[in-house]
Amino acid sequence: MPDVLVLVDHDGERVHKSTYELLAAARRLGDPIAVLAGTPGTSARLRDSLARHGAIGVFVAESSEAGEFLGSAAVNALQLAVRTVSPAAVLVSSTTDGKEVAGRLAARLDTGLLTDVVDLHPSGAVTQVVFGGAYTVRSEVTHGVPVIALRPGSFEPEEHPVQAVEHELVLPPIDPAASARVTARRPAVAGDRPPLTEASVVVSGGRGVGGADSFKVVEELADVLGGAVGASRAAVDAGYYPHQYQVGQTGKSVSPQLYIALGISGAIQHLAGMQTSKTIVAVNKDPDAPVFGVADYGVVGDLFSVAPQLTQEVAARRGVA
Repeated sequence: MPDVLVLVDHDGERVHKSTYELLAAARRLGDPIAVLAGTPGTSARLRDSLARHGAIGVFVAESSEAGEFLGSAAVNALQLAVRTVSPAAVLVSSTTDGKEVAGRLAARLDTGLLTDVVDLHPSGAVTQVVFGGAYTVRSEVTHGVPVIALRPGSFEPEEHPVQAVEHELVLPPIDPAASARVTARRPAVAGDRPPLTEASVVVSGGRGVGGADSFKVVEELADVLGGAVGASRAAVDAGYYPHQYQVGQTGKSVSPQLYIALGISGAIQHLAGMQTSKTIVAVNKDPDAPVFGVADYGVVGDLFSVAPQLTQEVAARRGVA
């Protein structure tokens, strides 16, 4: 079986769910090998969880500079790994950071790049969302090693325990003049809710929520479902909810098992970030709202009447006080 490189997305202490999804996807094409770039000691903390999810090998690139520059260590590590094993493909998460790494790597390797991929085929072709979500197409790289950015939520993580062999990569010094330096880090305030791109349930509010205080109705439904809270661009621009929770083409792309849209009309910008969700439920007073065109279930009604009833019913069935 050919090797498939998977870039590990992590925070230094834990591997993000999207990486486990990539490892599951990689097995469609060959044998997954994780590429881990981080500060010294990162591999010791994360290696076992990668092996538990199917990584037969781990290329470890540890450097004190890894956390100082945006994406540079990951690009360098992937480039060295590609030269070492000549993989069938390189997989990264189709997040803001992942797309930057993928683009830089493809440019260095002079190879093809596919982003916002939602499915992989054993032949090497992919299913890809393009033009802001307007089309879903089947694509294939025809030049060089394919660099594929897979949208989070497209695959289910699977435990597949193996013995992972570790290989060390020696990173070259990073040129500060050619790299963006990280000057500060602030942890995102998310409370007990799962991260937006990792949640199996996302409840999002739009302009129809009417204000920041009214977003409580969105949060209550998300909490009783054990999900994350999202927001449309209109809601974010109006100051209803913080920018880091924006779902859409210029925000985060999500593909949860369940996506509930409350008071969201369904502008193409928003649909581009959530229409690959497995099940979509929309609540809107306008029966002609575009969001109903992608919804599996639609409720024409006042979200302030529908959402609390749904919250109450879910809580009753789950025995939540």
